[in-house]
Amino acid sequence: MSLCEIMRLEGYIQSMYLAVYPDKIMLLDGGCRPDVALVLDYIMTTLQRPITDLKVVVVTHMHPDHAGGAHKFREATGCMIVSADKDNQWYKGIAGRTMHVVDMSLAQYVAKRQGRPPRNLYYPAHLKPDITVKGKDHIPYFEEWQVIETPGHTDRDLSLFHIPSRQVYTADLIIKLRHKFVAPFPIYDPKIYIQSLQQIKDLKPSIVMMAHGRQLPIDGATFDMLIAQAPKEPRTVKDTIKHKLLWRKDAGFNFFKRDRNTKR
Repeated sequence: MSLCEIMRLEGYIQSMYLAVYPDKIMLLDGGCRPDVALVLDYIMTTLQRPITDLKVVVVTHMHPDHAGGAHKFREATGCMIVSADKDNQWYKGIAGRTMHVVDMSLAQYVAKRQGRPPRNLYYPAHLKPDITVKGKDHIPYFEEWQVIETPGHTDRDLSLFHIPSRQVYTADLIIKLRHKFVAPFPIYDPKIYIQSLQQIKDLKPSIVMMAHGRQLPIDGATFDMLIAQAPKEPRTVKDTIKHKLLWRKDAGFNFFKRDRNTKR
């Protein structure tokens, strides 16, 4: 029987989950930079445990609310950072560094929409994990947690499957907004994103833990709906800007034609 108790914390702009064992703790995602103090205080005050019991912090992907606290956690506790086995950094090159700034700005926007006070969300653009993992690997020292590769939102998204309880943490794969489920933004590869949804459906999880939307059971019919309604084209900041520019260009052209026809 598993001795794991999964605890949910309300982070700066997302839910955070701790896998708590009698002798060790794993944080299922790196959170935002402001979440570091929150989690460490929870371990010391609520759990009444030393912060060095935090042995592993997983980074499911590189967005500010999933990677923002990782290095700070390691500095404070000596924990290991576990992330996807990728040859390249997500925020590579000049374009990547620009997107890093854009993503931090988007996180600030989300915080404002949620009524959160502004906080410093800066974190390194390049992650330095201690251990890298691939699909079907198990998290070191937490062997009952299996890694599921679920890309599409980015090229390196991970989900974490707790085998004994069949609970799965899916990070940003699925977003729950009030009374409806939606796909995340951005989506870089729609086809792979749909495959990732199918992977999680096939697990038949007892509970789906979401970074945005808490944890709840999701049945097969809901997964089928998510798959059917998933975007068919990429949805990125670049694509959004391009589509808006094209819309404005077309709108301007149509207005010119309409104005010309009126003069006739």
